[in-house]
Amino acid sequence: MPAKVYTDKDANPAVLKNKTLAVLGFGSQGHAHALNLKESGHNVIIGLYEGSKSIAVAEEKGFKVYLTAEAVRRADVIFVAIPDTKQPKAYERDIKPNLAPGKTLLFSHGFAIHFKTVIPPKNVNVIMVAPKGPGHIVRRQYLEGKGVPSLIAVYQGGKAAKAIALAWAHGIGGTRAGVIETNFKEETETDLFGEQTVLCGGASALVQAGFETLVEAGYSPEMAYFECLHELKLIVDLMNEAGISGMRFSISETAKWGDVSVGPKIIDASVKQRMKAALKDIQSGKFARNWVKEYEGGYKRYNALMKKGANHPIEKTGARLRALMPWMKKRSIKGAQAAY
Repeated sequence: MPAKVYTDKDANPAVLKNKTLAVLGFGSQGHAHALNLKESGHNVIIGLYEGSKSIAVAEEKGFKVYLTAEAVRRADVIFVAIPDTKQPKAYERDIKPNLAPGKTLLFSHGFAIHFKTVIPPKNVNVIMVAPKGPGHIVRRQYLEGKGVPSLIAVYQGGKAAKAIALAWAHGIGGTRAGVIETNFKEETETDLFGEQTVLCGGASALVQAGFETLVEAGYSPEMAYFECLHELKLIVDLMNEAGISGMRFSISETAKWGDVSVGPKIIDASVKQRMKAALKDIQSGKFARNWVKEYEGGYKRYNALMKKGANHPIEKTGARLRALMPWMKKRSIKGAQAAY
């Protein structure tokens, strides 16, 4: 049975009337939620740690900024827009001591709650509002009078908590596009699975392997880049707009035949078995435990793997070719990190 899709008519923005909404962090999702909610008529404050570079940015946008602990104390609804790895420490130090019965903790991803790196008291609401798009898209769609489809979930708090989640989704523009209810377990496990096996891990490994295969066979890295990375966006855009069948409608018969006859030989049953193994690691909590151990140990393996990826030959080839494309928005990743 298809999930119910909630729209503007299902949300009551008045639920948030006379409430103070605190957004902890002013990164990708944090800034988008804060600005959209503010422009929807809600009272929004920002909570940041002392010395955060985002303080000046948030103040320039017209927000009152407080240290995290004070923002939690002042707020009725607290959006924890802090990276997963930093949430436990921030929760114990700044959030937990300033919670009071009836307050609401809101997350945009279920990792901390589902894997219990954060354990909230029973007398507060715990909800999720998760737009299915990055913050800059959430912001852009809102400004265009549209919205990004979103998920909501209630971990504790019942109908009153669900009403707050829908009102928040309304305030950021989510109900304009449609909101689907899920739960923290489902959102967390499917999100991690998608990131690891298809969207990030699977796609990047597939692109690198294709690039390496062509270069090792004697083809130029430029041709390998175009065929294995550059054109991927064109195909993904077609899938995004019309599904896999819609994409196939738009490509040549030769491409279609290669798709349906060769693709399943590359991504075969053995790949699916490894996907199932990855899913089991997520479901059992093994991935979460290893990730917690990794960041508690100073990100040693993580940093080594990131450096290895950044030094892959496809990166140098890509940088040179993207410089030839003035229409393409350039992004610098040096020093980039999630703002909090």
